[in-house]
Amino acid sequence: MKKRNVWPIVLVIVVVVLLFLILSIFASLFGSNGFLGNVAYIPVYGVITVNGQSSFLGQEEATSEKLVKFIEDAEEDPLIEAIVFDINSPGGSAVASDEIASAIKRAEKPTIALVREVGASGGYWVASSTDHIIANKMSIVGSIGVISSYLEFARLLENYNITYQRLVAGKYKDMGTPFKELTEEEEMILQTKLDKIHGFFIDEIAANRGLPREKVLEIATGEIFLGIEALELGLVDELGDQKALEKYLKEQIGLEDVDYTYYRSTPSLWEALSGIMSGFFYYIGMGMGETVFNLNKNTGIRV
Repeated sequence: MKKRNVWPIVLVIVVVVLLFLILSIFASLFGSNGFLGNVAYIPVYGVITVNGQSSFLGQEEATSEKLVKFIEDAEEDPLIEAIVFDINSPGGSAVASDEIASAIKRAEKPTIALVREVGASGGYWVASSTDHIIANKMSIVGSIGVISSYLEFARLLENYNITYQRLVAGKYKDMGTPFKELTEEEEMILQTKLDKIHGFFIDEIAANRGLPREKVLEIATGEIFLGIEALELGLVDELGDQKALEKYLKEQIGLEDVDYTYYRSTPSLWEALSGIMSGFFYYIGMGMGETVFNLNKNTGIRV
């Protein structure tokens, strides 16, 4: 009976390996980024990080490490005449957003951002660095702000007679730990850092969009705007969808035909297998764990 129970698992592994081999063959036939075309199509999906890890079934965060490489590859490819960024991101790391935006501005080929759903905070920072932004009239744009909120458990520990034993070398080494309350001095220090990053963010948007800094400062409250509102504020150039994008590529860039080269990461065999297993255990562990994760995922400085 034990041997029979093993066969379904073996069969699943064999099928996964075969599928991976088939995908690898297709990738080698049509290039690492899919079918060859004259427009690079780079997705910027999910939370923006520097080098995030692959998740279930190879889905990934928008990592600057890979996106910068995609931009450089597209810039060097003689077949590519324009670079499109399909953005659906609520933002993320300030550093990663800046790295992606800087790589876009270094590109000499025309760059266009398409925001169909969300291009907020760091996602908008990336979009603003392109030559032209097209957004759906109901999309979420803007949110020019910085956050570094976290849960504090100091009084909860106190209620349960649990003590935080503070052992540090350096006055501010444990500044921001959830196990003790921030002092007024520590809060002022952290707020100063956030204000500086916010200032960098405002400067970038003003420079990228050709807007007066004072105007950007007025709307840099962290508020989100609908695409139609963003157009009125000068945060986007045009309202539209994929058809509007292709019209722009033909009429403004001068392309006769639009054929996309899709830039996406191909997971290794180990990543594919580990993704399936981690996804399996993730779904087993959902429930209270998911709630705690959602409450804590705002920790750290994000745009």
